[in-house]
Amino acid sequence: MYSVRMRARRHARHHSGAERLVPGDAVDQAAAAMVRRAMNHSRGRAETIELAIEELDSKQIEYGVLPDVQTWQVSDFHQGRRAAANLLCSLGVGPAAVETAFADMIRGAAPDGGNMRGAMLVDVHSGCRLEPDPARGVRVSRMDLSTEARRNLSRVLQQQDLDQETVREALVLAAKVRMAPGIVAELCWSDDPDYTAGYVASPERGYIRFPHLKPRGDRRGGRAFFVRGACVPLNALLDYLQLRPILFDRVGHLHPPQFWTESGS
Repeated sequence: MYSVRMRARRHARHHSGAERLVPGDAVDQAAAAMVRRAMNHSRGRAETIELAIEELDSKQIEYGVLPDVQTWQVSDFHQGRRAAANLLCSLGVGPAAVETAFADMIRGAAPDGGNMRGAMLVDVHSGCRLEPDPARGVRVSRMDLSTEARRNLSRVLQQQDLDQETVREALVLAAKVRMAPGIVAELCWSDDPDYTAGYVASPERGYIRFPHLKPRGDRRGGRAFFVRGACVPLNALLDYLQLRPILFDRVGHLHPPQFWTESGS
């Protein structure tokens, strides 16, 4: 198996990225697809594309199951953010941590006010940010779906018209994050100006999707990983997120959507 990773930049900023774990005879096909993606992206053509191809020791590959998925219907991004904040609090994320994550993602979590290339690490109690590089953040890497799981996931997501690359990739990333040591929950919404959906994922509740977590046209987005900072060595968490190869060979359940109300879901 090989890890194939793509990172692209435009105007000196992060433009797009992709991750695959594939057998040797599929490396060229995966790499070509990633280049096409960077050159035909909704944000325009990438100016710089970097490919990394790494052979993996099959004994080091961990296998996992994707989380259950549910959509919480909300009327707009204001209600979506209230619903996501309430969910995070119910999962044990402290108010200071919720406030930090939302405030930084809304204004741009990087030091220059732009989007980070990776995710924030937010202490679940204090709200302090723990990532070593506040511009780069933490990039989750080396994860993918097995061939059978990819086929099964598409079949399951089609039931609610969610079989999109954006949803599949976010689900795989969230699945790895929730397996990492010390992770309590994740908050994410896209930096794509035309994509307003986002999610909260956790070991406890799975993957909860919100159709609206930001206003259409907003180019700010990102991820926050809420961690028990005092309970796990930071290096161990970073190694797991960035280096541990995980292949998801089973999918979770797709639950019926439900409407969120101000009194709770």
